[in-house]
Amino acid sequence: MADSVARLYNAVIAVRGTDPTKSRTARLLRAGPSKMAKKLAEEAVEVVIDAINGQPEAVVRESADLLYNLVVLWVHAGVRPEDVWTEMRRRELMFGIAEKVPKDMVQTPSRRKVVTLETRRVRKRR
Repeated sequence: MADSVARLYNAVIAVRGTDPTKSRTARLLRAGPSKMAKKLAEEAVEVVIDAINGQPEAVVRESADLLYNLVVLWVHAGVRPEDVWTEMRRRELMFGIAEKVPKDMVQTPSRRKVVTLETRRVRKRR
């Protein structure tokens, strides 16, 4: 899987800065981090809904979309797949493969800033 993610990452890097009328990826990168985050969140919700509804084939399809949008966000954020794999190896050595790092052990400079995602207000019909 790491090879597939690396190939996807390289493909996203290759289209960064190209004509957004010819590339969905270039269009998404040009739209900015709020749009990228929104697309990532939408795909994550779709994976959850399909899993709850017992639709494994749909979970597979939506998971591929989720990974695509995650990689696009990584490119924007300057994160390489190797950075993520290194963190996963570090965690595995500390806690085992299936463990998530306890919050009190994460060293962060400060709390993350909460940002508002772009939304469109939908007017209620009366």
